Amino acid sequence: MQEKPGQPAEVYARLGEQYPDAQCELDFTTPFELLVATVLSAQSTDRRVNLVTKELFATYPDASSLAAADREDVERIIGPVGFFRNKSTSLIGLSRKIVDDFDGAVPATLEELVTLPGVGRKTANVVLGDGFGVPGITPDTHLIRVTNRLGWVESSKPDVVEREVGKLFDPSVWVLLNHRIIWHGRRCCHARRPACGACVLADLCPSYGEGETDPGKAEALLREPRS
Repeated sequence: MQEKPGQPAEVYARLGEQYPDAQCELDFTTPFELLVATVLSAQSTDRRVNLVTKELFATYPDASSLAAADREDVERIIGPVGFFRNKSTSLIGLSRKIVDDFDGAVPATLEELVTLPGVGRKTANVVLGDGFGVPGITPDTHLIRVTNRLGWVESSKPDVVEREVGKLFDPSVWVLLNHRIIWHGRRCCHARRPACGACVLADLCPSYGEGETDPGKAEALLREPRS
């Protein structure tokens, strides 16, 4: 890893100590379930997605069953996550394509995954990393925000962030790096009121002071897991 403002290697180490259990917070048991849950997570919370996927996966456990699903039933189940009409279209569409083009199995390459309805590079990298163990940088809103504040990147464009952050770390740590930074973004480095005074990266961060610096007040801003 090469060093630059924000000391990537030290950031990675400290976040590992702060969040030793950092992992994907979507509930899944197969790559297909992870794919579906990730599509549902757009503009929703993992907590809410996990509430609806329990019934969804029990009813439609694989691509074949979801491809043949009744749209209104899918919409009813996933309604709480928002944008349920568009998401039901994507879920049924991607399931049909998996059945028709990939023999019912979720493809394990970026190039193939992004051909599925509703699946972009971000979703594909989540599925590759946590479903298949294939390294990838997942530039979600938390990772984009935190890496910009750390001075690693100066862009909000996902493709730029993916490329530039990837240059700083060996691919072998990309998946865990994603989880550590995303956990930090959800729990401490919030979009509107980052808890700077309670941040383990305070002395490394060039953006220190954008949020609450008083330790006591900052501590009160920290959020619980699964938020």
